[in-house]
Amino acid sequence: MTTQLALRRELHYGNRVVACHAERPPNVHAMLAEAVARYPHREALICEEVRWTYTRLDEEVGRVAAGLAALGVGQGDRVALLLGNGVPFVVLTYAAARLGAVTVPLSIRDQMPGIRHALVNSEAIALVVEAEFAGLVPPPDETPSLAARIAVGMAPGYRDYDMLREAGTLVEAADVGEEEVATILYTSGTTGVPKGAMLTGLGIVHSSMNFVQTMDLGPGDKTIVVVPMSHVTGLVAGIHTLICAGGSIVTMREFKAERFLDCAAREAMTCSLMVPAMYNLCLHQADLSDYDLSSWRVGGYGGAPMPAATIERLADALPGLGLMNAYGATEVTSPATVMPADQTAARRLSVGLPVPGAEICVVDEAGREVPAGENGELWIRGAMVVPGYWRNPEADAREFSAGFWKSGDIGAIDADGFVHVHDRKKDMINRGGYKVFTAQVESVLTACHGVIEAAVIAKPCPILGERVHAVLSIELGSVTELEVSQRCAARLADYQCPETYTFYDEPLPRNANGKVLKRQIRQQLGFLDP
Repeated sequence: MTTQLALRRELHYGNRVVACHAERPPNVHAMLAEAVARYPHREALICEEVRWTYTRLDEEVGRVAAGLAALGVGQGDRVALLLGNGVPFVVLTYAAARLGAVTVPLSIRDQMPGIRHALVNSEAIALVVEAEFAGLVPPPDETPSLAARIAVGMAPGYRDYDMLREAGTLVEAADVGEEEVATILYTSGTTGVPKGAMLTGLGIVHSSMNFVQTMDLGPGDKTIVVVPMSHVTGLVAGIHTLICAGGSIVTMREFKAERFLDCAAREAMTCSLMVPAMYNLCLHQADLSDYDLSSWRVGGYGGAPMPAATIERLADALPGLGLMNAYGATEVTSPATVMPADQTAARRLSVGLPVPGAEICVVDEAGREVPAGENGELWIRGAMVVPGYWRNPEADAREFSAGFWKSGDIGAIDADGFVHVHDRKKDMINRGGYKVFTAQVESVLTACHGVIEAAVIAKPCPILGERVHAVLSIELGSVTELEVSQRCAARLADYQCPETYTFYDEPLPRNANGKVLKRQIRQQLGFLDP
């Protein structure tokens, strides 16, 4: 097992006293530099024909950093990345870190308005885009700060990415303080205009070390990054954590169950971090006994509870796999809690224990802390919590208090210190005065045979205010509304049971973080947004 690392109290961001790892890399660049020094000949990055050692990755980072510097990119400048999972994303992440520049990852699933907002708000001076997504980029007159446009592939009006590699090699790294911003990640915008969360070296280093410690990762570990690298899970859990551990990163453009399992067997993958639906799809769309998955020992998941049936089936099929629920957000640089693998089955509805150095409290509507077991809003503080949002003091004042980030999640902490997340404040249904936690209902629904995914939403009602409506993604012909209703009636209070249903034979819409887009579903069904 990983040795427990020493913590000490430190003052950061002017007025936050937080518990920090006493021994840690000073910034993001240093995490890669330390891995290169310790494991120069180990494989660091794998993508199709690319199999690079740490030394080879470091050389490529140096070349691209020199190319960016030749274009005028320097410390503190923002470099936007409109890239899918792949080698350029990883290289540019560390090339920017070597310069002390700030990466601004953008989702390839976004549209021009969202991309325009991020480019303008961040005042990015350079953009690297895959050629196929160049059409999503606003014209120059709408992005005046953007001095350099670079394309991976051929795109009119863009410099060729390969030209970055021809400017020599930058070996010496900028002197970057750990409180300086390393990455700006724009939140998904489910609550309004996307805000740019400022991920610092301090937060990224602590979150990476916390994943390494809680999941017992080391230089022999290998992951396949199937969640988007442009979002906090792919970036921090997928890239930075494995570099921190000295492990290997395999990149995959998108998740397809059979392709993922084939790659996992071929590469002897040891660890993963995905949403529960991906594990469920592996079970539904493939026979796990067809693959040698004996190396797979850590199965992290987040974004939703894991159905009990999925946990049981995975335990039967992969007895060596330890499932670990992780709860977090962009604002906490990924993990705030992680469930010990030996507790997952017994505490399936909990999201685990706070990561080292994290403080989590539960407060009522007046901002007062409530006793153990009582429900309230989860507030989170620690070295991994971002200092705020990019140039958005109004949001800072609204969403932070005394160093705590107000999560917007309703939950509780039990007597043993395990954290429970019941629902998002905005997703909770008020049915005639009865509060319905949608996550609890969804847990019952996803346990039904044939149900792959479930989303419970509020349906407007002139009498009760709101009623419970369930949207299910199912295997075609595998389950009926009557069967689902009977299961709910046997396991839920009457006011919690869905009264109406919508069935899909395709996946539910999700954002790039893997969270179901309930607002979009409400709009598609003609429901008013609560």
